[in-house]
Amino acid sequence: MSNIIREARPADIPAIAVLFDLYRQFYEQAPDLAGAEQFIRARQTRQESVILVAEAETGVGPGGARGLSGFCQLYPSFCSVEAQPIYTLYDLFVHPEARRTGLGRQLLQAAAARAAQDGKVRMDLTTARTNTRAQALYAAEGWVLDEVFLAYNRRVPGRG
Repeated sequence: MSNIIREARPADIPAIAVLFDLYRQFYEQAPDLAGAEQFIRARQTRQESVILVAEAETGVGPGGARGLSGFCQLYPSFCSVEAQPIYTLYDLFVHPEARRTGLGRQLLQAAAARAAQDGKVRMDLTTARTNTRAQALYAAEGWVLDEVFLAYNRRVPGRG
């Protein structure tokens, strides 16, 4: 199956939401297609992210779904140390039926091209320690594991 990588359009939101819901389930979140669609629609409406999609050239994707086999989502941010704009590649997902076809690599390469086009100096990403297949792909694509800094996060009290 051959794919075209392109920027998402408003008409893609329902299909992206299906993939986004599967992505969240991969990270052990409960299924919530309505919430997934609401989240993706808000990012697009507010122009808070760039979403690249992989569309099957035949127009039919995995399981006969409307043409989308994968996506990645880039959030604009800044690196204070470098005093430069960056992208955080937060979401990258390939439908299980489309895996091991090079599609993840295509999406990463398209993200890098988009970052260059948009004047970003770097892209950052995090992944689960157990996601070794993705880690191997990232390394093969030139991503460097940060062995200097530790990542922390903290829940905001009263916000879930």
